[in-house]
Amino acid sequence: MATRTELAHLLRRATFGPRADDVDAAERAGLDATVTALFTPAGEDAGAARTPVPALEPVAVPGPKADAAARQKAREQQRQQVTTVTLWWLDRMVQADHQLREKLTFYWHGHWATSVEKVRDAHLMLTQQQTLYRYGAGDFGVLVKAMLRDPALIVWLDGQKNTVRAPNENLARELMELFTLGIGRYGEADVRQAARALTGWRIDQPQRTAVFDPKRHDGGQKTILGATGAFDADGLADVLLAQAANAEFLAARLWSRYASGDPVPADAGNRLVTAYRAGRDVGALLRAVLADPAFGSTRGQLVKQPVEWAVGAMRQLGIRPGALPAAQQRQLLQGLDQLGQVPFKPPSVGGWPAGTAWLSTSAVQVRLRVADLLAGHADPGVAGRLTAVPVAQRSDALARLLVVDAFTERTRTVLAPAAGDVRRLIALGLASPEYTVM
Repeated sequence: MATRTELAHLLRRATFGPRADDVDAAERAGLDATVTALFTPAGEDAGAARTPVPALEPVAVPGPKADAAARQKAREQQRQQVTTVTLWWLDRMVQADHQLREKLTFYWHGHWATSVEKVRDAHLMLTQQQTLYRYGAGDFGVLVKAMLRDPALIVWLDGQKNTVRAPNENLARELMELFTLGIGRYGEADVRQAARALTGWRIDQPQRTAVFDPKRHDGGQKTILGATGAFDADGLADVLLAQAANAEFLAARLWSRYASGDPVPADAGNRLVTAYRAGRDVGALLRAVLADPAFGSTRGQLVKQPVEWAVGAMRQLGIRPGALPAAQQRQLLQGLDQLGQVPFKPPSVGGWPAGTAWLSTSAVQVRLRVADLLAGHADPGVAGRLTAVPVAQRSDALARLLVVDAFTERTRTVLAPAAGDVRRLIALGLASPEYTVM
């Protein structure tokens, strides 16, 4: 029978931020029922229904003869739309009831890291987010093929410049190195041949879709990783997915994001690969990660990414980012930017860093400022429950609220003087090592 500590560990990793009530429910249901509910939740997602995907009007792209005012207007519209979709996604992550799927979607955003800073179109970024949400928990092959047609990824990695007469290898290289196989699992000749298979795709700007132009495609024979054929994008995907390295790579990536930054233990790696290979099933692979015997010993081995940290805090404090006053929304986004992670803006195709990179001295100071902002907007009922507890017991009540197993004596010493000020107590708890490291 799983203990409360074990169930809390599972929920911290599988969701953005479990609430005390969620852990209570898991204790009543038991481990097996909790895992089943995470992967196959019952009913519609009422939280997601409260956060419908925003409709974005196309931004008119100024022509070459447009004046400075017209260009400035278009840039401002683009900025406003980026802010709209960023706040929407944060709101969705906080509100969604089907948390595992929401967190997995954000994981894929870091995996297929694409930035609006280059794409410059919020609609394309939103389309990519929906693709990751729609296909991210199923057959990885379906996801790969959908992403090879994703207009934002094509723009991000110069796929529209890849033609039979002017090959561009960016997308082909990253597809193998970062998305499907990993470093050292391919050669330069494979990159060149894969680039040929990906030729022909361009962006239809008025429709904001990717379209295939046969005249721009190289339909000749290619040899990629030992396989020969007149491969196109789908054929290339099939070649890559057939490699043993694909299962090993993906298992290691999900392990590093959901379990530990340390390498996958050999026996666990074999179990994960077996779970995935049966149908290239991402859901089955993730379930195997969370259920593996080695998973239970990974507590304290992951650092929450800034978005994960902020979203979890808002869930536990009963805050809707979409309902915050405009000034506080700006402060939230500025805080995430200073922490180094804003949705739709990964720093490079390699995505965001992991682990201790998020624990710098400057990051601690920013996290405390954002924590103070969030604590000041906690739902009155949440703050009231802490206020109702005797001052001497508030540190323990805070640990329960934030689903922290226990604060160390060092942290309790810091919290004790703030016990009479619930807002300050919450802020310090959110900035504590025990909350930041899970």
